[in-house]
Amino acid sequence: MDQAFRLLIDGALVDGVAEMPVINPATGRAFATAPRADAGQLDAAVASAGRAFPGWAGLSYAERRAFIERFADGVEVRFEELARLMTMEQGKPLVQARGEVGGTIAGLRYFAAQDIGSHVIRDTPAERITEHRSPLGVVAAITPWNFPLILLVVKLAPALITGNVVIAKPAPTTPLTTLLLGEVAADILPPGVFQTLADANDLGAALTSHPGIAHVSFTGSTATGKKVLSSTVDTLKRFTLELGGNDAALVLDDADVAKVAPAIFGAAMVNAGQVCLAAKRVYAPRAMYDDLCDALGALARAAVVGEGLDQDSQIGPVQNSAQYAKLIDYLAEAREQGKIVAGGAPLEREGYFIAPTIVRDLPDDARLVREEQFGPVLPVLPYDDLGQAIAAVNASEYGLGGTIWTGNPERGELVAMLIDSGTVWVNRHLDLPFDVAFGGAKQSGLGRQQGIEGLLEFTQAKIINIAKG
Repeated sequence: MDQAFRLLIDGALVDGVAEMPVINPATGRAFATAPRADAGQLDAAVASAGRAFPGWAGLSYAERRAFIERFADGVEVRFEELARLMTMEQGKPLVQARGEVGGTIAGLRYFAAQDIGSHVIRDTPAERITEHRSPLGVVAAITPWNFPLILLVVKLAPALITGNVVIAKPAPTTPLTTLLLGEVAADILPPGVFQTLADANDLGAALTSHPGIAHVSFTGSTATGKKVLSSTVDTLKRFTLELGGNDAALVLDDADVAKVAPAIFGAAMVNAGQVCLAAKRVYAPRAMYDDLCDALGALARAAVVGEGLDQDSQIGPVQNSAQYAKLIDYLAEAREQGKIVAGGAPLEREGYFIAPTIVRDLPDDARLVREEQFGPVLPVLPYDDLGQAIAAVNASEYGLGGTIWTGNPERGELVAMLIDSGTVWVNRHLDLPFDVAFGGAKQSGLGRQQGIEGLLEFTQAKIINIAKG
């Protein structure tokens, strides 16, 4: 690829101090280079953001809205370019990449239309007490490689509309779409309001601990999230952490296997299973267990796995070599401890392709059951008693999401109330409208994104208490 990518710092598109290769996961080979920032450029970005903050915060919601809507227009102009670039660096099928770019534009427009006004707590002849919301300052938005744009926008757009300024640091393996977003912003947003820094996983600690950063919004693994949280302590930064999950799909005994199997398969295999809220383990009544395993296995064998730019591809490659190696280890253990229904091995071709895999008869303590695999590998487990199944679902350090599959939605809601996670869907999956907040329980995170709660995350409450007499 001949296109040059640059960092956005203080309103200017600039080179990094070095370059780093960007690998196409469908080939395992570099197809582009990205600029690599250093600590000096990080400091420059934070300083620029600090200068930009008072002016941006001083604008009205309507004035900031106009900027963000123009930003959305600019992204829309480069829709197809962004989608194809995302497929090349991330690996997902082009139709899914287009969906993510479309969601990015929709997210910018949705949050641009929001406004957090003052709230009157008490107003009497003697006193008036109101709550106001003020922006925090400079926000560090750190994003993972599975959804490089939409997971940035659910941080960026709420932060911007509430008056904050943002420095984005994408994952080192998927920096290009974020850098291209910065290129769009360069001609639209005031200098310092939005900036982009790409690194080789060496600037995270410096960014999150920087005294000029007021809020850290991080999406990624629980292990890294704990490090991020530690780095905010000295300055008591505000933070939002959306971390790992080991979401369970719980099939009730009144479900129709023929109907729920395709839905569960899609919930597990979208984006090659690389979704924090993906279905990562399935629990089914023993009487339905064989039929469900067979149905899921048939779907896995029929799925078209291929390079994302191929219009026939339904499942793309795993995004990077480290995750690919991790999944191969999971598969080796699964073959020893359980029974492979379908898949069970990497595909013999270039790139990081794993055959969609269904595994049955694993013990509850298998790594594939206990840990977050983050790939197209799904364990299915039987249960004899619903209470036992709920206990197994909840026997996890994670609590991000989950699904209930049933012929009776009212019963599904009652069961969902017993699941220890931030979101539980009944007879659907990954439905995340922008006006509904999401976030994790237990070690799946702190804070919320989207909805009014997601906007409030980027603000400080200020109480004004007036004696009238």
